[in-house]
Amino acid sequence: MAENKQTAEGKVSEVHKKIKAAFEAFDYESNNTVDVREISTIIYSLGCFPTQKNLHDFIAEVEEDHTGYIHLDRFLPAMTKVLLENKFPSIPEDLLLQAFEVLDKEKKGYLEPEELTKYMTQEGEPFTQEEMDEMLTALTDQEKNHIYYKDLISQLTIDPDM
Repeated sequence: MAENKQTAEGKVSEVHKKIKAAFEAFDYESNNTVDVREISTIIYSLGCFPTQKNLHDFIAEVEEDHTGYIHLDRFLPAMTKVLLENKFPSIPEDLLLQAFEVLDKEKKGYLEPEELTKYMTQEGEPFTQEEMDEMLTALTDQEKNHIYYKDLISQLTIDPDM
């Protein structure tokens, strides 16, 4: 029994680390608060893909009295529950890998920031330049100026067996 409890605690601890890391990437003031408009990006970065209604309901649950800001103290427990209960199903790692491999036509194992920017601003629902700048800052290996998507995928997904 004690071993199962430890495993469950380890699982929660690991989930908390991922959530905090994703949240902190958008906490520009370093005050444990993010703009409500960043929440969908944070949730997607955790490998969750809620419907627009689910996203709206989640934001209503965690937003600070309609201020336009969300505090980590409210986001962390709510998002932990979402992840542990698999409320917003994630895209499987192998499917994400296939998508990146389609973009990586030369099979290099990475994308260059310019390549990713082109795909993300010209295809589908385009990202703004500000969104791209934020994403590239977080994802790009600064020494080599590459985005190693296999490392990225493991950061973006939660193991369903955890």
